[in-house]
Amino acid sequence: MVLLIGNYPADQQQSMRRFETMMLQGLAAAGVPATAIRPEAFFGRVRFAGRFAQKWLAYLDKFLLFPRRLRRALAGVRVVHICDHSNAMYAAHVAETPVVVTCHDLLAVRGALGEETDCPASFAGNYLQRWILRGLQRATAVACVSQATLRDANRLIERRDNRPILEVVPNGLNYPYRQLLPETARARLASISGLDPAQPFVLHVGSNFRRKNRDGLLRIFGLTREKWNGQLVFAGDRLGPELRSLGNELGLADRIVEVEQPESELLEALYSSALALLFPSRFEGFGSPIIEAQACGCPVLCANQPPMSEVAGAAGLVRELEDEQGFASDLLRLRDPAVRSDWSRKSLENAENFRAEKMIARYVDLYRNIGAIP
Repeated sequence: MVLLIGNYPADQQQSMRRFETMMLQGLAAAGVPATAIRPEAFFGRVRFAGRFAQKWLAYLDKFLLFPRRLRRALAGVRVVHICDHSNAMYAAHVAETPVVVTCHDLLAVRGALGEETDCPASFAGNYLQRWILRGLQRATAVACVSQATLRDANRLIERRDNRPILEVVPNGLNYPYRQLLPETARARLASISGLDPAQPFVLHVGSNFRRKNRDGLLRIFGLTREKWNGQLVFAGDRLGPELRSLGNELGLADRIVEVEQPESELLEALYSSALALLFPSRFEGFGSPIIEAQACGCPVLCANQPPMSEVAGAAGLVRELEDEQGFASDLLRLRDPAVRSDWSRKSLENAENFRAEKMIARYVDLYRNIGAIP
């Protein structure tokens, strides 16, 4: 039996919840028995507390109550798989049971250690990230989602007697994204206010975190404004006041469409219809929108640095982060149907490397390599 440890539901970490679900379903399809457990809200249900108090009450749920439940759940378990490295500290509570941790990135750990990752740590966050690092050191194996994360892990995780084992297991697609027929995509997009179906659009999927470089993205799109009549769609977080102000300064206010936290079906239609995904992130652990877009035949423009360039592969149009004019030129080149068709084909080919079943097979091999399953 594989015991998957998921995330505290109240934290609303949807990507981690999708990863847990993908693991649970994928292992079942592979014939490997698995179940999942996660911290639940008890103290965190107190609603009269302020945001600060709520955070600390949630810590009681995560770090006082949950370890007791976890120890009781270990009977018959052959391997504990912590689905999010942010919960790596639970490795201290599983006795002799082998532990696999999926490490999605070490950006926050690096930030706590004083490195520039756009992830500065508070006093409490500094302690928490160091605690996470100690948890990773206790694991039997750490599965890094990219070569970039593996390089960070090799540098930061103290190993003894070659433990933990460090391997790369790239993320798989957590939804069966595919290239939709134009009429199917248009029908799904009809619900988006402000999106003109007669005009082409560029897509960004992500948040307003500084490392996502949405300000750079606005400047890149602004460089193309006089050359075409396209729109810019932000899917995920709505723009904050500073980004909205920058959009106004660049004369883009009437070109911007915001789609707050779209479900996978709507996101699939956006990927299938967009001229390109513009993804000039400064830092990522993996960059899931890259392979999601490619699985829908959507060309990707991203930064020429790992892991973005690693994940996009030969199908990515890559530029140095400061080369905003180069990004703009590539974007305009994709207006040529023949050029876009060629990059779309490459994108579909690259996405095949990231099918969920391939990821699951590598995890099953890892469980076998550490002697957890026959």
